[in-house]
Amino acid sequence: MTYKLNDKQYDIACQKRPDERYDYFLNKVANFEKIWSLCSDEGWVELSDSDGEICLPIWPHPDFARAWATDDWADCQPKAIDLSIWLERWTAGLEGDNTLLVVFPVGDDEGLVQTPQALHDDFITQLG
Repeated sequence: MTYKLNDKQYDIACQKRPDERYDYFLNKVANFEKIWSLCSDEGWVELSDSDGEICLPIWPHPDFARAWATDDWADCQPKAIDLSIWLERWTAGLEGDNTLLVVFPVGDDEGLVQTPQALHDDFITQLG
């Protein structure tokens, strides 16, 4: 289950700076225990950052992910990952694949790029 998000809340969250969106992401995911990304029949969406690193974009709510499902990703749908599964399996898997995370990208702003372990550590602190 996810939280309700109205248009005003959506707009306010999207106008935040990347570091503020990161904090928003941590808070919402800690409270609702879901991480959202985009998935198609071919698998999870991946990006390449300016250094050529492979990145997985993630969001705190399906509406933010859905807004990125355009152009090459028009066939993608938001898909939830339970926070407990993320912490148990995804961190190690992403680290092993040398995949970085793009946390809460919005529009042309790719968001904060983070390592899976750093995000994991931030979740542990947030869940305190």
